[in-house]
Amino acid sequence: MMKFYESGKFFDEMFDGNQPKPHYRSFHHKLNAFPKEQLDEKYQQAQSSFLRQGITFTVYGAQGGTERTMPFDFIPIIIPHEQWEVIEAGMKQRVKALNCFLHDVYHEQSIFEDGLIPKRLIENNPYYYKEMLGVKVPIDNHIFLAGIDLIRDENGIYYVLEDNLRNPSGISYVFQNRYVMKEVYPEFFSKHSIQSLDKQMAFMKKALLAHRPPCMKPDVEPKAVLLTAGMYNSAYYDHVFLAQQLNIQLVEGHDLVVQDNKVYMKTIYGLEQIDIIYRRIDDDFLDPVVFRKDSLLGVPHIMDAYKAGNIAILNAVGNGVADDKAMYAYVPDMIRYYLNEEPILQNVKTYHLDDDRQRAWVLEHMRELVIKNVSASGGYDMLIGPHASDEEITKFKEKIIENPIQYIAQPTINLSRAPAFQDGKFYPCHVDLRVYVMKGDDIYVLPGGLSRVALKEGSLVVNSSQGGGAKDTWILKEELQHAKSSSRCTVLDGKI
Repeated sequence: MMKFYESGKFFDEMFDGNQPKPHYRSFHHKLNAFPKEQLDEKYQQAQSSFLRQGITFTVYGAQGGTERTMPFDFIPIIIPHEQWEVIEAGMKQRVKALNCFLHDVYHEQSIFEDGLIPKRLIENNPYYYKEMLGVKVPIDNHIFLAGIDLIRDENGIYYVLEDNLRNPSGISYVFQNRYVMKEVYPEFFSKHSIQSLDKQMAFMKKALLAHRPPCMKPDVEPKAVLLTAGMYNSAYYDHVFLAQQLNIQLVEGHDLVVQDNKVYMKTIYGLEQIDIIYRRIDDDFLDPVVFRKDSLLGVPHIMDAYKAGNIAILNAVGNGVADDKAMYAYVPDMIRYYLNEEPILQNVKTYHLDDDRQRAWVLEHMRELVIKNVSASGGYDMLIGPHASDEEITKFKEKIIENPIQYIAQPTINLSRAPAFQDGKFYPCHVDLRVYVMKGDDIYVLPGGLSRVALKEGSLVVNSSQGGGAKDTWILKEELQHAKSSSRCTVLDGKI
């Protein structure tokens, strides 16, 4: 079936040349037993399953309707246990350091006083909220859920591409990808020992309920809700899924009211006090009294209740200052500064365009680089130099010169690829991996995460809003024959 598949000059997740890698051999053997007609049939069955369950996302500005099902590809990304151990350790380390940084930014600000990060990067940051200065957040934790994006280069080395610490979405797709795989392709699971997702929602619920507000009585069980912007939000399916799985109420802003600096939910029995809000609306819309006056999504005076210690808001307000693309370059310094450790996972080299020397060099080499708006996400306001037209290059040069602090540049990396089966054929597609980290009293890393795939042949953009899709991600359980020392050597190498 896959004899015409060419891995090419890129690092391929599944193949070394024309041979499957050891951790893919069993899967490859099973795959070759399927006739093409059966794979076509299963492909249609999988897409129908997503449609039947209403697993959708919204594309803003799309013609012919806004809702689409998430494109799904059945060939999983399989990660050996020893590689995952390093990723997991790197994720925990990174989230710890970023949480220390957020606490520092809104309290002592020692990292600026010690000269490790320029203070202007904070003062000019649109996600820095002075309203959070001195605010004590529950269990001193600003990051309940992080979504950290990993890529691999042509040598198979993992790099962190970006940190998502505000409202990372997509965790529901991780569970539904696994559900659809087991429903449509059960044959692939018989020879593999894979880390289960079964207890992960229990870990998430435990982390959620750990965020008791400072003023809450110790002998009372906290009441949590999930605050959504409503059914027209692009990630509404994600909100519904999580509220159901966490067994908490799904509410909109008009369902909540603040009285005497406490937050209440309106019910048919009257008002019920709420202690924890897992919010899925942005900071700007959270409180129309404090932030955007035109917001109809938030709750007036909720920031007063927050500051008074009567409500927990997860993720904390003001987290965007730490996942800004300009701040990304300093995360390795944060790890050394706060944890006194060397980073386990590497960053992609990043150029700050408000630096005169770096900007001059970047403007001369734009064809070799990726230029990103530090505040944008989802693949928007981004230039991929090698694929850009002269007109696009000129336009981005003007943007950079006009507002250099708003942009960063990074070298183009030959993203790893993996086989995809679409439209009746196999072909290689670029992939990345969003890893989800849940933090309460302990830190849990979801085993696997969301493997996103650029299903348009030759595309580098994996975001679902721009034609990307998803794969199931399998973390193999530890095998006895693996030497315990292998992962330690890998860490010391700084490579995976």
